[in-house]
Amino acid sequence: MSAASPPTPAVARRGASLSGAIAVPGDKSISHRALMLGGLAVGETVVHGLLEGEDVLRTAAAMRQMGAEISKDDATGIWRARGRGLGGLVEPADVLDLGNAGTGARLLMGLVAGHNFVSVFTGDASLRRRPMGRITAPLTQMGARFVARGAADGKVLLPLTVIGAAAPIPIEYALPVPSAQVKSAVLLAGLSAPGQTIVVEKEPTRDHSERMLRHFGATLDVREENGVSRIALTGQPELSGCTIHVPGDPSSAAFPVVAGLIVPGSELTVRNVGLNARRTGLYQTLREMGATLDIGDRREAAGEEVGDIHVRAGTLVGVDVPAARAPSMIDEYPILAVAASFARGRTIMRGLGELRVKESDRLSAVARGLAACGVEVRIDGDDLIVEGCDGAPPGMAPGTPAIATHLDHRIAMSFLVMGLASRQAVSIDDIGAIATSFPNFLALMAELGGDIVVGHA
Repeated sequence: MSAASPPTPAVARRGASLSGAIAVPGDKSISHRALMLGGLAVGETVVHGLLEGEDVLRTAAAMRQMGAEISKDDATGIWRARGRGLGGLVEPADVLDLGNAGTGARLLMGLVAGHNFVSVFTGDASLRRRPMGRITAPLTQMGARFVARGAADGKVLLPLTVIGAAAPIPIEYALPVPSAQVKSAVLLAGLSAPGQTIVVEKEPTRDHSERMLRHFGATLDVREENGVSRIALTGQPELSGCTIHVPGDPSSAAFPVVAGLIVPGSELTVRNVGLNARRTGLYQTLREMGATLDIGDRREAAGEEVGDIHVRAGTLVGVDVPAARAPSMIDEYPILAVAASFARGRTIMRGLGELRVKESDRLSAVARGLAACGVEVRIDGDDLIVEGCDGAPPGMAPGTPAIATHLDHRIAMSFLVMGLASRQAVSIDDIGAIATSFPNFLALMAELGGDIVVGHA
């Protein structure tokens, strides 16, 4: 998806109940990491279920530019990466264009920070607005240097040049804010440094990097005391190619799950969803709201817990979501806000400041979108407060402009789900960004019975 591509609008309408069983695409976070570490490892890495969204394909292209052999077997859908060994990546001959992939850009900056060459990062209009200073700060301590475009307020922005460290320095870094991307970038840079690179986090964040690094043969020592985690990576390990089964992305599963809860009469199952304990805050919250949500066939794949999520529509009630839960569901707040619109009573989602620096200012985008659909909503500091409609919200009045998605896939999908259950249709201005994480979203929702029409209708 290019920022220059003409927008493609879509309209979602309430119709019949949703039913069926589907599998969502592979986890985006795990897919990025599988390609990066596969490109560093010795030997071949075989990846089953890789997410083939635009974001992950950008990471694959960047790794190829740095010498990794990455290919897909079209007959089986299996991806293979043959790495160059730790420290074996080569300087890219061209700019690394990560499109809309914030995870790809930030993690790759960590990876190249430990390599003695120069690389230039850019992205689409959305990614070029996202701050990168929280990544460059610790990587500078490790010996990398950066030349970046800076906004008037001092933000570090793409395009950005990374001058990798000739002799990477191991550091101990306390995360100033909870961020799995910053943690992962420091650990990836630490692979090239001698001794131990240590990250300290006061609040738990996604631990996919730690799990996958171990899966590839790295040594990590993780200790927790009084709620504080100390993650120590032993540098310069021998990473070995391995087999990875990517579970379904829980952030993608959130959209059909919520649709199944708010469209009257619906009952559906989403199979093979990742259930990493640091990614399940949404499901905990939905249960607190009274959702009928059951998880079956729990199992483990490549160090990650997976299972099948079964939901049935019913009455939801407003809840108070604590700020401490944000790291485990930060990407799911837009669709949770949609669910809250259908609930009885008030839902308060606290501590959402991180949403301001996602693909868009999601906090503002969600509030504006809900208001356009007749929902009473307000922002108080970093808290989002939604007054539930005790049933279907009005939806968009005739003549109301389409919801602005701001090149944000989660805003686009959230409001299409809203339209499937609102009293009147909901339209969005562009579906293009959906391809970054959930390329078959429209097809799967249609398979369940959802009425979404592409184009003006």
